[in-house]
Amino acid sequence: MLWTLLSIVVAFAELIAFMSADWLIGKAKSRSGGAEPTAGGAPEPPHPTLGIYARCIRNPGLQHVPRDTLCGPYAESFGEIASGFWQATAIFLAVGILILCVVALVSVFTMCVQSIMKKSIFNVCGLLQGIAGLFLILGLILYPAGWGCQKAVDYCGHYASAYKPGDCSLGWAFYTAIGGTVLTFICAIFSAQAEIATSSDKVQEEIEEGKNLICLL
Repeated sequence: MLWTLLSIVVAFAELIAFMSADWLIGKAKSRSGGAEPTAGGAPEPPHPTLGIYARCIRNPGLQHVPRDTLCGPYAESFGEIASGFWQATAIFLAVGILILCVVALVSVFTMCVQSIMKKSIFNVCGLLQGIAGLFLILGLILYPAGWGCQKAVDYCGHYASAYKPGDCSLGWAFYTAIGGTVLTFICAIFSAQAEIATSSDKVQEEIEEGKNLICLL
C-alpha cells in the first residue's frame, strides 16, 4: 500500500511541477518594465515567473482581466521553447513522467495481481521507476544550462547565464521536481520490499483463502 501511494504521489508531483511556470522567480516589475520598490506597508507586487514552456507576468492593464497576473504558455510549439537545453529537459522530463504515470496506474492493480507471465509486477515497476528517475535527473541537470537564453535574461537580468540564475530565485516547481526524483528512487527500493512482503508464506496463505487486499503488521 505504501509503495502504491508513493508511486501515485510521485507521478502527480512531477506532472504538476512540469506544467508549472514557477521554476524561476524574477524581481517584481512595474508596468513600465522597471523594478518597482515597495513602499512601507504596501503589498509587494507580483513577481514574474518562468517555467520550461510557461510564464506568469504582471497584468499590463487589461481591464477585462481582473487578476494581477497573467499565466500561460509562452511557447505555442515545441520549437518555440526558449532554449535547446530546455527542449531537451522537456523531453527527458516528459518521458520520465510518462513512465511514472504508467507505473502509478499499474501499481493500483498490484493489490489484486502480483505477476504477469511469471514476471513480478513489483520488480518490473521498480525497474521502470529507476529508469524514470534517470530521465528526470538528466532533465534537471540540463535545465540550469538554459539559464543563459534570452528569455531567462529578460526575466533574470544580464547576469543570468548557464547554471547562474542572476537576479532570479528558484521556485517551488524546481524543488518539487527534485523531491519527486528522490522519491522515485525510494519507490524503486520500496518495490523490492513490496515483492518480498507479498511473496511471504503468510500472504500466500491469505491469497489461497481468496483474500486480495492483505495488510501485514
